[in-house]
Formats: sequence, structure tokens, C-alpha cells
Amino acid sequence: MSSLAAPPPLIAAPSGERLRVLIADDSATSRRLLQAVLEKWGYEVTPAEDGASAWEVLRQDDPPSLAILDWMMPGLSGPDVCKKVRDLGRTPYTYILLLTSRSQKEDLIEGLTAGADDYVTKPFDNNELRVRLGPARRILELQSALLATQSALHEQATRDSLTGLWNRRAILEMLDRELARAMRDHDSVGVVLGDLDHFKSINDCYGHIAGDATLREVAGQLQYCVRHYDGVGRYGGEEFLIVLPGCDLADSEHTALRMRAGVQRIPASLFGVRREITISFGATAYEGGAPGQPNMESLVRTADEALYRAKEQGRNRVVTAPMLRSME
Repeated sequence: MSSLAAPPPLIAAPSGERLRVLIADDSATSRRLLQAVLEKWGYEVTPAEDGASAWEVLRQDDPPSLAILDWMMPGLSGPDVCKKVRDLGRTPYTYILLLTSRSQKEDLIEGLTAGADDYVTKPFDNNELRVRLGPARRILELQSALLATQSALHEQATRDSLTGLWNRRAILEMLDRELARAMRDHDSVGVVLGDLDHFKSINDCYGHIAGDATLREVAGQLQYCVRHYDGVGRYGGEEFLIVLPGCDLADSEHTALRMRAGVQRIPASLFGVRREITISFGATAYEGGAPGQPNMESLVRTADEALYRAKEQGRNRVVTAPMLRSME
């Protein structure tokens, strides 16, 4: 085994943190030498003394993105661990190097077929190891960039660009899921539909910039007034749809009243003119065990009719309504 070579530049993870690597070798001496080399090169090392220990680390959430496994270990061999990791089929990908003293082509094919990405012969040479780690780093960096792009695209597809709330499609999908869950578990789900009062006059008098700023302020206040697992979405224009898992009609009314009061407290000053911002709500709920076959459309329609009555009764208020049954 060679002595420590001059270290390459610090190899950083795509996030800016040190790249995390698992090393598994049943030889304590080999494990310590490999750990010393990798740590000198800037890696964050998690050691494992055998294949079973390595598997326990790699099967957990957020495992190291790189694994270097000795081929021959008691219990689970390096290829055995490879197969288990690949059978998980999860993202992000774990890049795996096998350490092996085998040189026969058939043996190497066996290791790569098991799911290894590359191999390093034992006793390892520092320069060879560094070269083998280069593709691993590039692949993991590309993966990180791809996942970041996917996350950004998901945000664009599910979030309203102005307010940051769930968009119409996403909040309706959440309502559909929560209603199905409530019916299955004999639980409840509340639905609240809100509409800003006299919003058109804000746009007409102060312009759309002031209108957009008002929508963002209201969105933030609505989110502040609900639980972290409730859903708040921009339903359209100045309308907001709120999904309240586990809430019956009384709970939904209470939440709507809290949101109404929160919006009214917004310190709105438009071009030096103090203007009160108010919102009207219609609330309904599916309550577990209720007869009939409700659907998402009937819940939203019921909340919308209650909202219409709130507007008729003078605005800046909450009106509730029992859920309408869908027509079979």
C-alpha cells in the first residue's frame, strides 16, 4: 500500500459541504489507512467494519452519496451490499466503488453486474484511487444539479408565482387526497373559500403593483393563521382556497374567523392613504361517517355558496354551510 500522496484540491459536495463517503472493510488497518487518505483529501468519512454495518448506513434516509466497499467481508460481501442498495431503487443515487484483489475479468464483471459503478484494486494506489473518484464526483455533481432543476420545476408547476401559495391545480389535488383520506378513515376535512373585499377598487385606484403587494400580504397572513400541514392556495384572482385536514364545520369556522381577523390587522397604507383590507369567507366540511358520497366539486360548491352569502350580508364575515351532497 502506498504512502499518502500530496492531496488533490478539496473535493466538495455539490451543496458546498464536504462530500460524504462510506468506507466498509473488515480489516481495521486497511479501513484506517483508507479513511486517513480520504479525510486528507477533504471527504467526510463514515467507517463500517463489515457489510452488514455498511448496509445499515446505506439503507437509512440521507445516506452518504459515495460508498467504497471491500469485496470480501464476513456476512454481506461488497457485491451483496451493492445488490441491496440497487434493489432500493431510490433517489438520490449512491455511487459505489468496490475494493478488490481479484483481477479476473469474470470476477470484475460479477461485481459490476451486482451494481458497482467502478472498482479499485488492492492494495490501492493513491493516484489510481484519485482517478477513480473523479467520475464519481462528476456524476454526483450532475445528479445534484438535476435534482435542483427538478425541484425548481416542481415549484413552478405547483406554486403560484405571485404569492408563493399552492396554485389552483395543486390545492385542488390536495383537497382530493384529503377527502379520500377522510372518507377512508372516517375523519373530517374542512374547506374554506375566501375572497378579498373590494379588491378591484385597489387595482383601479392604486394600480396593479399595489394590488399585487396586497395579495402577497394577505397570502402571508393566511399561512400564518393555519397549521403547517393545512393547505392554502390561490384559487384564482383574489380568491383563496384553504384545506383543513381533520377539521369539522366548527373547526373550519374557527379557523376562518382567525384568518378574517388576521387579514383585517394588515397595516395597509397605499400611497400614504390608510386603507383597511378585509376578506369574506365561506366554510364547509366533510365530517367522517356522514351519509352520501361527497366529492371535491360538491365541497367547493358548498363553500362558494356560503361565500356568496357572506358577500350579500355585508362582507368581512364568515358564513358556514353544511356540505351539499353530490348528485348520483
